[in-house]
Amino acid sequence: MRRTLFNEDHDAFRETVRGFADRVLKPNYPKFVEQRSIDRDVWREAGELGILGLEVPEQYGGSGADDFRFNVVANEEFAKVSMGYASCLGIHADIVAPYLVKLTNEEQRRRWLPRFCTGELWTAIGMTEPSGGSDLAALKTVAVKDGSDWIINGGKTFITNGYSADLVIVAARTDPSKGSKGISLFAVEADMPGFERGRKLHKVGQPESDTAELFFSDVRVPAANMIGEEGLGFISMMKLLPQERIGSAVTNLAHATQVLDETLEYVKSREAFGQPIGKFQHNAFLLAELATKADVTRAFIDACLANHLNGEMSPVDAAKAKWWSAEVQNQIIDACVQLHGGYGYMTEYRTAQAWTDARVTKIWAGSNEIMKMIISRDLGL
Repeated sequence: MRRTLFNEDHDAFRETVRGFADRVLKPNYPKFVEQRSIDRDVWREAGELGILGLEVPEQYGGSGADDFRFNVVANEEFAKVSMGYASCLGIHADIVAPYLVKLTNEEQRRRWLPRFCTGELWTAIGMTEPSGGSDLAALKTVAVKDGSDWIINGGKTFITNGYSADLVIVAARTDPSKGSKGISLFAVEADMPGFERGRKLHKVGQPESDTAELFFSDVRVPAANMIGEEGLGFISMMKLLPQERIGSAVTNLAHATQVLDETLEYVKSREAFGQPIGKFQHNAFLLAELATKADVTRAFIDACLANHLNGEMSPVDAAKAKWWSAEVQNQIIDACVQLHGGYGYMTEYRTAQAWTDARVTKIWAGSNEIMKMIISRDLGL
C-alpha cells in the first residue's frame, strides 16, 4: 500500500540516513556486538549529517525541522539494520530531545543542546528502577535539598546508553509526601562525584546497544541542573511518553517488515521436495497473513503519526500502537524463524538476531500489560 505520510524532503533525508547506515552501521555491526557498544565517532558522524538534532531549534545547533516525520524516517532506516541502533538513536534524538528543548531554560539549552546535536554530548534517561519496572510513580531514588543544591541517592537499571552517556536525565523523588506530584527531573553529568555506572548488562538481544545500571551515592547536583519545575517530573514524563511509544511502534514495524521482506526472498530460492518452499500452500497463506498484518498495522501507525503531527495523538492511541506493533513484530519474526528452519536458529543469520532483538519490545516503553491497562481505563473498565 502506498504511504502518503511523507514528501520529497523526507524521501531525500531517507536517502541520507540509508547511505549512512549502509556505509557505517552495517559493516561495523559485528564489531559493535563484540564490544557491546557503538563507537562514539559513529554518533558524531550522525550529528554532522543532522540526524541527532531534528527537534532542536537552529539557534542551538539543530535543524529545527519541527516535523516528527524526519524522526520517523531515521528510526525506520536504523531499525532495518538493527533494533539496537534504533534504540540508541531513539533514546537520544526522540526521547531525551523533547526534555532538553521543552522543559529547559535558556541557559540550559545553550549549555547542552549544541553538543547534543553534534553527538559530542551523548544522553540517556533514567526512569526504570530495579524494584519498579513500569511503575514510574513508585520511584525510590531520592533527591534532598541541601542549600542551593540537591543530593541524589538511588539507582536505575536497564538504561539504554547508560554506560556511555555524558548526561542522564534522572527522575527522583523530591517530596515523598506528595506521591507522583513529588517527583522532579535532574540532569546528572557523567563527571559528578558519586555517580557510577555498573557493568554493561548482558541482554538476550540487541548486544550492540549498551545497557547499564546507574548508581547515585550522594551525588551533588546544582539547582541549575533541575529540568523543568520541582514536583512536575511525573507529569512531564506522562506528557512525553506518547511520543516514545509511537516511536517504538515505528521501529517495531520497520524492523519486522525488513525481516519479512528478506524472508520472502529466502522462501523463493530455498527448495525442498522439488520446489521453492514459498510455493507450499501453508507457507504461502502464512506469508499472506503476515503481509496483511504488517500493512494494517502500518495504516494505524501512520494515522497516529498524522495525529501526532497535529498535536492530537492521545496517550490511549499511543498505547494501542505500542502494544499492537510489538505483538505483530514478534509474530512476524517468529514465523520468519520457522520458515528459515534450522538456519533461522543460527545466530549468524539475521533472522535469529532479529528474533532475539524483538522480544524486549513487549516490555520496554511500558510493558504491553500496562498499555492494555491504559486502554481498558479509557473504556471505563
